[in-house]
Amino acid sequence: MEPPDAPGGARRAPRLLLLLALLLAAHPGAQAEVHLSVPPLVEVMRGELVTLDCTPLGAHDHYVLEWFITDRSGARRRLASAEMQGSKLQGTVHDAGGRSPPYQLDSRGRLVLAEAQVGDERDYVCVVRAGAAGTAEATARLSVFAKPEATEVSPNRGTLSVMEDSAQQIATCNSQNGNPAPQITWYRDGQRLQVPMEVNSEGYMTSRTVRETSGLLSLSSTLYLRLHKADRDANFHCAAHYSLPSGHHGRLESPPFRLTLHYPTEQVQFWLGSPATTAGWVREGDSVQLLCRGDGSPSPEYLFFRLQDKQEEVLNINLEGNLTLVGVQRGQSGTYGCRVEDYDAAEDAQLSQTLELHVAYLDPLELSASEDLSLPLKSSAAVNCSARGLPSPALRWTKDSVPLGDGPTLSLSSVTFDSAGTYTCEAFTPTVPLLSRTRSFELLVQGSPELKAEETEPEAESSWREGDEATLTCSARGYPEPKLTWSQPGSSSAEPVPGRPGWVSSSLTLRVTSALSQDGVSCEASNPHGSTRHVFHFGTVAPQIPQAGVAVMAVAVSVGLLLLVVAAFYCMRRKGRPGCCRRGEKGTPPPREPELSQSGSERPEQTGLLTGGTFGGARGGSGGFGDEC
Repeated sequence: MEPPDAPGGARRAPRLLLLLALLLAAHPGAQAEVHLSVPPLVEVMRGELVTLDCTPLGAHDHYVLEWFITDRSGARRRLASAEMQGSKLQGTVHDAGGRSPPYQLDSRGRLVLAEAQVGDERDYVCVVRAGAAGTAEATARLSVFAKPEATEVSPNRGTLSVMEDSAQQIATCNSQNGNPAPQITWYRDGQRLQVPMEVNSEGYMTSRTVRETSGLLSLSSTLYLRLHKADRDANFHCAAHYSLPSGHHGRLESPPFRLTLHYPTEQVQFWLGSPATTAGWVREGDSVQLLCRGDGSPSPEYLFFRLQDKQEEVLNINLEGNLTLVGVQRGQSGTYGCRVEDYDAAEDAQLSQTLELHVAYLDPLELSASEDLSLPLKSSAAVNCSARGLPSPALRWTKDSVPLGDGPTLSLSSVTFDSAGTYTCEAFTPTVPLLSRTRSFELLVQGSPELKAEETEPEAESSWREGDEATLTCSARGYPEPKLTWSQPGSSSAEPVPGRPGWVSSSLTLRVTSALSQDGVSCEASNPHGSTRHVFHFGTVAPQIPQAGVAVMAVAVSVGLLLLVVAAFYCMRRKGRPGCCRRGEKGTPPPREPELSQSGSERPEQTGLLTGGTFGGARGGSGGFGDEC
């Protein structure tokens, strides 16, 4: 509420100002502000094309656009300008600043940078002057990213001691030519190491960044750690982390590496190599390896010794930890030891180990029988097998590879010819594989021969005919080997029978005759102990059909068939003539009894037929042939 004493002019002044402001706002040419569309941050990869946009908002018939670059001190330097005249923008580049390729201005007033470089990372200011509408400016910051090269690591190739009480240099990691500068992290067995930048006795790392002449950045990081024995098998590596446009990130890892450490021996292992058994047995004559390993690094010296009467006999000293005993003998059984010569080891470390070497042996076997044992048929005997060895061997018997039983004694009772063969005693040690010996003898059973006969069966109706071929076979066995003889000549010599040890056989092939049927054929097997004989009988032998009678019958049948064919042919030739093949109607002589010829065996008609058929006699004559066909 106005005071009552206020003059009238003072009350009207605010109203006039408000009216003037409304009139100015309603007039389109009275706008006093210019707004610009400029991106505040532009991110590109090195080498890409950059376009910085500066667009005035609203309708302006005339304005001047200028691009400035701000140096590191904050001073501005004009790069290009453009003036809007009507609907066309005329642009000019004023100062390229030695950039190659130079700055460009396109038809829309945008600043163009071909092949972005790290040196292009600046603030670019766009200024627009629109006369009475006013002046506006905006800044675009350009960031250029560059992916660094492959990460390289240079590990410490020396021998690092775990007995050092301070951190030692482990490796240096390098990441070169990136922008912005990458970050380096360290890893052990895939786990990131959290090490500070401050120097301390447990571990730290140092970093150094270098700007190259190209403007790119290179970073190197060196890792220091206090090492322990557990690091002897660890894998280390480093990784470079770099930035990309739009908030993305990348990672480049180095190849893994391991360290060579020096640490004292704490434990020693000593054992028998192949071909020892689990119980420590080795075969006499084998070469045996004694293996000794300490857990120190680098490898210490190994001293091998043998204990004899509580005294150490030094056998060998080497760095490999291997000792080979060539062709061990039973006298080399005993206690062997290995000692590691490591002067950095703790006083309470157990650096010596021993083991027991047991040499297994087996002497040649002894039999109570000779290599060839002869026994009479149906007699009995016992054969003993003795063996000496360590560990105590077990014994078993086999005949022709067929198991017979275990134990040192083989009992042969009432031997037969089937008992003959090769008997083997085998000694073996179950606790030592492949340690065995064998000894064999041949059993020969003497006695009168045993004979078996075989003959072929007759071909027809289970009976033999005169002249049939028969094969007779005799097989025999005995010792000495029997001799086979036949009562008929032509037999084969005696030969061993395949698949039947001890048997010999002979065969005889002959023609069956009535004489053989009466007397039979015999074969005999004989040796100094006796003989055995077998007679083959053929039973009743049927006579063979005479071959001459069969031939005569065949000829007679053939001639009869030929005559029938001739008669039929003759009748067909005469069929069209009167009186052929029928009796005449006139002058036919009356029937009469046939007259016998001089021989009394042929009828006159038959004789006439043969004669007329052959020579063609006169028809209708007194001979009476007119009715014959």
